[in-house]
Amino acid sequence: MDERDRLAERFEEHRARLRAVAYRMLGSSSEADDAVQDAWLRVSRAGDGGVDDLGAWLTTVVARVCLNMLRTRAHRREDPLDGRPDPMAGGGDPEQEAVLADSVGLALLVVLDTLTPSERIAFVLHDMFAVPFDEIGPMIERSPAAARQLASRARRRVRGEPAVPDADLVRQRRVVDAFLAASRGGDFEALVALLHPEVALHADAAVGPTPAPVVLRGARSVAKGAFLASTRARFTQPALVNGSVGLVMAPRGRLSLALGFAIADGRITAIDIIADPDRLRGLDLAVLDA
Repeated sequence: MDERDRLAERFEEHRARLRAVAYRMLGSSSEADDAVQDAWLRVSRAGDGGVDDLGAWLTTVVARVCLNMLRTRAHRREDPLDGRPDPMAGGGDPEQEAVLADSVGLALLVVLDTLTPSERIAFVLHDMFAVPFDEIGPMIERSPAAARQLASRARRRVRGEPAVPDADLVRQRRVVDAFLAASRGGDFEALVALLHPEVALHADAAVGPTPAPVVLRGARSVAKGAFLASTRARFTQPALVNGSVGLVMAPRGRLSLALGFAIADGRITAIDIIADPDRLRGLDLAVLDA
């Protein structure tokens, strides 16, 4: 076995962890695979140089590749809703993406996507993979102290600040979880039971399929709309949306739609569906505690 074959064998031993790092950095399984493959091409050309901790070194290589991809994404970002293509289309196997998003936390991926590339690198590497700031700093061209501050700032964004007391948050979460479960399961009567008889649903023009905003009124009409969207609920999870419990939909880890709820006496009285890119960027999003 020559040196390149030995390096390839050692690389494969670390592939699963490297892919986990890349997925949390990028929020997309296909992009994570691309990042790991790019890292392997770089490593195979350069060799390992006799490094003592190959796993740590490979993590650094993958992190640098992801940082470059995140910076390119930030500079050339095109909103996935431009032209209103189907957000479920393309980007690899939808079921695989859904399983990965569930394992990591789709809401976390959505919030991570609002961070700067440096914040995301610092937070993911330190808080999720215990990489010390002494190693993170040089990757993002910052001092260890500055990298620590970036991770702390990202952590505050991820946790958010609820706009209601904890008890109200629990009650909201119970109703929203039930709404999502009924939507995923296509349980029409369960949806109706969760909705106030005079519930109103407002969907902005970017939600489609019509070029104008949509307004639905009444429990059965709103439940029918949720029932028709049940296939997309697979890519939806609860999150803090402007301080209250809502839902975010993010196929391939990119936010495409958010739902805000008004809840009274255990029933949903209003639903606001947001897909307009400017409105989505203006949302205050955070991860809900399990």
